Amino acid sequence: MLKNRQDFIAYRKEAVAAYGAQAEKIIVCAGTGCVAGGSLKIYDRLKELMAEKGLHVAVELEVDPHDDSVGLKKSGCHGFCEMGPLVRIDPQGWLYTKVKLEDCEEIVEKTVCKGEYVERLAYTKENCIYKKQADIPFYAGQTRVVLEHCGKIDATSIREYVAIGGYTAFEKALFEMNADLIVEQISKSGLRGRGGGGFPAGKKWEQVKRQKALPKYVVCNGDEGDPGAFMDRSIMEGDPHRMLEGMMIAGLATGASHGYIYVRAEYPLAVERLRTAIAQAEQLGLLGDNIMGTDFSFHMHINRGAGAFVCGEGSALTASIEGKRGFPRVKPPRTVENGLFDKPTVLNNVETFANVAEIINKGADWYLGIGTESSPGTKAFALTGNISNTGLIEVPMGTTLREIIFDIGGGMRGDGEFKAVQIGGPSGACLTKEHLDLPLDFDNIKKVGAMIGSGGLVVMDENTCMVEVARFFMNFTQNESCGKCVPCREGTKRMLEILERIVAGQGRDGDIELLEELADTISSTALCGLGKSAPNPVVSTIKNFRDEYKAHIYDKRCPAGACQKLKTIVIDPNLCKGCTKCARQCPVSAINGKVKEPHTIDLDKCIRCGSCISACAFHAIKED
Repeated sequence: MLKNRQDFIAYRKEAVAAYGAQAEKIIVCAGTGCVAGGSLKIYDRLKELMAEKGLHVAVELEVDPHDDSVGLKKSGCHGFCEMGPLVRIDPQGWLYTKVKLEDCEEIVEKTVCKGEYVERLAYTKENCIYKKQADIPFYAGQTRVVLEHCGKIDATSIREYVAIGGYTAFEKALFEMNADLIVEQISKSGLRGRGGGGFPAGKKWEQVKRQKALPKYVVCNGDEGDPGAFMDRSIMEGDPHRMLEGMMIAGLATGASHGYIYVRAEYPLAVERLRTAIAQAEQLGLLGDNIMGTDFSFHMHINRGAGAFVCGEGSALTASIEGKRGFPRVKPPRTVENGLFDKPTVLNNVETFANVAEIINKGADWYLGIGTESSPGTKAFALTGNISNTGLIEVPMGTTLREIIFDIGGGMRGDGEFKAVQIGGPSGACLTKEHLDLPLDFDNIKKVGAMIGSGGLVVMDENTCMVEVARFFMNFTQNESCGKCVPCREGTKRMLEILERIVAGQGRDGDIELLEELADTISSTALCGLGKSAPNPVVSTIKNFRDEYKAHIYDKRCPAGACQKLKTIVIDPNLCKGCTKCARQCPVSAINGKVKEPHTIDLDKCIRCGSCISACAFHAIKED
């Protein structure tokens, strides 16, 4: 238990020595994606094999370290999810990709025992072999601040976090700064909330600091609900102490004594690692009463959400923590005045808090040197969809879509041609080829009718139907509507019904205009920010792909060939042998014909299931 600052300095010195004593470090990715691919079995097998070789394996930092020990660690997500399971070798900085259980013996024999590189496990592109992680284009184009330690340290060790500089910002804020100076640094840095709205963090902290009511609270929004987004999850899994440290500094700055982390129950690994991190900090004396002999006390709590998308909205989130139904409320009063338990509350998301420690340690001017003037710093994005390199990335604000998609992401998968990218999830919008060179920051994105949101980027190629994309996101939003206000509850339902008719080939004249009218009404009158932004994907797809909507409605045709009910299946009479196999496979008896004579399809009965195409051995049945 740390009783004072000197105790912490001594603890850090021991941790640094133990970390440096490990001659080699084998870091196995234990993020959710790699765990699903079997990385924990790889970890266990490496441990077993090294023990058989008589090597001194250190699975955690030792008090009396051996000079020749090999560190074996479970890290958080490395980010390069497409290539997992991943194993990193330090200090060389090597990265092994798509590692299998049977590769473990060669890794131990060649790399651990002889210091040799296993070339067949390297990332290779265009006949170029990349040994070092930093040289791989996916990583080389990034600037990692928040994700700096993810994939490089033991995600379950407070001792290791301290060894690489963890909690030094909290120490500095606790002993060398007052609340005014902390808020001043955060304000000067220009840090804006990474949860979607981009509200200045320093301004929010200042507003809470000024409030007289006690107690005050710090709340972390880890309810990451956007389809395809996993930035916050990876931070909570891979570097949980960094987020906790940011929350503790926020507590110092605003006079709060309790921190609440609201995290999705669908993130069991994140919850587990947060619980471990909190328990370790409490045991060490970094959380609790009179921390390190001072009059500052701070206690941390975890609340698991049931998965309601609306609980990502601030007032609905705090209501859920209180045990109430997750309904948003009318504002004002705002969360900074009457938030959790009706008390002043700082509410930021995971990524925002994860930026705080580096700003305190390195200063506001350092942070201002990254990104753009109005949007300093970096932004983490989850890169998914029809792209070669899916995964988690972090780039300076102002980086263009072209750089992200074609340099870091490796371009489109297969021979696909870029068509659009959905940014910001259900609250965001589609960007097209004309936006490829648009700098991604809060203000530039807003000018084109989109928003960065939490950071999901879903890349789409020419085979993607944009009307179906709009229907998908509207279906998600409508299902997730809390139902409190009529515009969102009823308006999104009507919009979804229209979109479902259009993709089913039953679109009507005037549907596009009706969608636009409904969108305007909902965005103008919905109660909360989620409701107001619900029509965004529809509005943006109509704006950028109006011709696709017209083709669906008037020509009964899907230009992308993706809408099943708009496909026409025909039988080529020159190829059909009359074997009747297709007729026997058809679930709705839509195929007619005599044995050994060409068959025909009754298009009024046909449900476009494709079973006849699969059944035909003569390739006589095709989609037209």
